[in-house]
Amino acid sequence: MRIDIITVVPELLKSPFEASIMQRSIAKGLVEVHFHNLRDYTTNAYKQVDDYQYGGGAGMVMMIEPIDKCISELKAARDYDEVIYMTPDGETLNQGIANTISLQKNIIILCGHYKGVDQRVRDQFITREISIGDYVLSGGELGALILCDAVIRLIPGVLGNETSALTDSFQDDLLAPPVYTRPADYKGWKVPEILTSGNTPKIEAWREEQAYKHTKNRRPDLLNE
Repeated sequence: MRIDIITVVPELLKSPFEASIMQRSIAKGLVEVHFHNLRDYTTNAYKQVDDYQYGGGAGMVMMIEPIDKCISELKAARDYDEVIYMTPDGETLNQGIANTISLQKNIIILCGHYKGVDQRVRDQFITREISIGDYVLSGGELGALILCDAVIRLIPGVLGNETSALTDSFQDDLLAPPVYTRPADYKGWKVPEILTSGNTPKIEAWREEQAYKHTKNRRPDLLNE
């Protein structure tokens, strides 16, 4: 997968891709991540990429011209499956969306900033708009990082155990069940005996039951969808 991220502050993005799972996925050649500084695509002498909004009002708006130039340059080099805009009024990111995007080959992520982007950008270039929650951040960069992390870990070969992602919370509309590791008895706090029994069918049944109970207690809304 190739991910191209368009931003006005690329320095916010780089370090998370230099560690842990995202770094290993790049090192394995499973993912390419490229950052594009929007200021490199403006003809303004001061590298300005925002301007006042028509009709008045507080807040600056990202201009269409540099965004058009950047996206057009990328599209001239290859085909893209999605051009995603990170915005508070997009569809809320969930596991299903992450699963779908993880199957794509090439995607562009545009990070919003200031008061947002000129509406014509959304009308002409954007294929999907995604939010990470009902709150507003200073820009779309942190949202883009969350989206990338959620997507990249699903790509085959990224995780050491490829079945691990399939048992995460929300994959089957349930929260994950409790998990334990050694020692089996710590200060008298014991691991459920079923997990040390070696009886795989019973262990799986127990996990399914616990996942349902956990979801019912904490996120009953998931069971009603």
